Parts: sequence; C-alpha cells; structure tokens
Amino acid sequence: MPKKRILTASQAINEATIMAMKKDNSVYVIGEGVNDPKEIFGTTKNLKKIFTSKRVIETPISENAMTGLCIGSAMMGLKPIQIHQRVDFAILALEQIINNCAKAFFVSNSKHTVPMVIRMIIGRGWGQGPMHSQILDSLFAQIPGLKVIMPTFPKDFKGMILSAIKDRNPVVILEHRWLHNIKGDVPKKYYLNNINKIKKINNGHDLTIVANGYNLLEVIELKKILKDEKISFDLFDLNILQPLETNAIINSVKKTGRILVIDSGFKNLGIGSEIISRISETCMEKLKSKPLRIGLPFVPTPSSRFLAKSYYLNKKRILISILQVLNKKKIKNNLSKKIKSNIPIDVPDLSFKGPF
Repeated sequence: MPKKRILTASQAINEATIMAMKKDNSVYVIGEGVNDPKEIFGTTKNLKKIFTSKRVIETPISENAMTGLCIGSAMMGLKPIQIHQRVDFAILALEQIINNCAKAFFVSNSKHTVPMVIRMIIGRGWGQGPMHSQILDSLFAQIPGLKVIMPTFPKDFKGMILSAIKDRNPVVILEHRWLHNIKGDVPKKYYLNNINKIKKINNGHDLTIVANGYNLLEVIELKKILKDEKISFDLFDLNILQPLETNAIINSVKKTGRILVIDSGFKNLGIGSEIISRISETCMEKLKSKPLRIGLPFVPTPSSRFLAKSYYLNKKRILISILQVLNKKKIKNNLSKKIKSNIPIDVPDLSFKGPF
C-alpha cells in the first residue's frame, strides 16, 4: 500500500497552481496580494520566484478593471487564475462577472469561451464582521454560465482546481478560510476531479445529510457520537453548487425518508431551499418526517464573539437538527454533553493563523 502524502489544503492549492502553470504557459495568476508576504494563506507561495512577475501579477486595488483584463485575456487564449482574498471584494466586479464573464459563450453563439478561474476566499474568524466574512454561495450559483465549486478536503482542492483550470468556461472556487490548514492525503501526480457531480462520502440508512465546507467537517465529527446511538446517515459533500446535480440526493432520500441540508451561507433563499424544493417535487411521498434546512440567519455577519456564538452553526446545533429530523429529541441532552470544546468561537483550532 502506497505511503500517504499529507499536505494542508493551502499546500494542495499551491501545488495544483504550480503544476498547471508548468504544464501550460497560457496559465497565469493575478490578484491583489498574490505576492504579499503571507502569500494568500500560503496558496501563492514561491509562484513569483518560479514564474516571475510576467505570470504572477500583483494588481492595483481595482477589482472591476482586473476582472475585465482577465476576461479579455481569456477570450484571447490565456487562462487566468484570478484571486480575491475575500469574496466581499469580488462584489466590486459583479458587473464584469455576471454580464461579461458568464455570458460571453452564450451571446457569441459559442464562438468565445472564457477559460478563467476565480478564487474567492470565504468564511469567518477574528471578528471580521459583515464585510469580510460573507459566503454568498447562492449568489454566484444563480448565474447561468458560471460553474461554482466549494472543495473541502486537500485532495479535492488539488484535483478540482486542476479541472477548473482546464475548463473552457469560467469557474468560481469558494474556499473557506478555516479549511486552508486542514490536512489530508494528496497524491503527488497530476490528476483531475469531476466538477459536474457531487459525491457521497458516507453510507447509512436513518437519514440523508447534505453539507459542504467547514460544516461538512462538523458533521463528520458527529459520526462517532451518533454511531454509539446506532444512528447512521448518507452524507453528501455538496462541493459542486453549479451545476447542481441532485439525482443522487433524491435517490438517497427515497431510501432513508429523511433529509437535512446544512447551508454554509444564508438559510433564506439558500442552496438548501433549492434541494428541498426538488425533493418535494419528486419524492414527497417517501418522506417520513419534514425536510429540514439550516444555515446562517438573514442578517449581516456580526463582529463580536458574543453575537457570533448565536449566529454560526456548530456541532451542537447540527446535532440537535439531526435529532429533530429523526424525532429523537429525548436523547438531545445526553448527546449534547458529549460535545466539549475549549476553542474560542472565532477560530477552528488553536493553531489557526491569520490575521486576514
């Protein structure tokens, strides 16, 4: 059996970028802070040393202009990887992304393609509040012409980014900042992951759970607690938001009769709403309990730890939701006691690094 090769997600992103740039001279990296000493959480480490400033371009603070440059160069045959240190900054380029980047293929009758990757870092931590902690996943997933992916595990980060770079049209990659330091087995070779279909990562029979990003890790950590109560579940990693392929989820619900969707973004008008709508349209008669979706409340992200405690989902709230779907509220208190943590609300673990 081959020895495992353990990398962090940020190392996997960095390795994928270097591989793609060595393989294809038309690939270049561009963004605000790509040559910053912190190297965008380590994901752009050594790029300038290897490829020089001709292919690793630090830009002025002008997101709209930078995006227009990327779109034009992509239509002319280059393959830009544009990086926003926060998804919030990409809002300044929405007109370019929605009206030019996403539509070029369609309005040109497929004559123009835009092979462009837009990396957007999402998520919370250290009181960054309403303008630096947003998710906005459903916003981008609503735009025809964009693929939207949200990897969780280091292996998937590498394979999905390599696939995104090879795609003929624009791909938005949402990267939760709390995932950059997680570790996992990552093959050394060049490989591609499917970016058109979500994957099932656990089999069970009591209910179906759909989650992504950091919430997915929370669900995985609950697995042992639930197993002790003889509760098992099908778990889907919703790492592809667009195209949203739900056939596997629907088939799972037909088997389990129960569904919980955990949104990384807002519960209101979120991805979970669409998934449950499709289940209601196709297999309502198979449901043994009401479908449930949970996510962020529909208010701007708070900055204080006190408010963040009630704003964000955590293992305990996810566990209570699982028991609600299963109609097992009586064991809620006993199981909740098994979830203990001395980690502050605004970091995933005590080794978390920032500040940005």
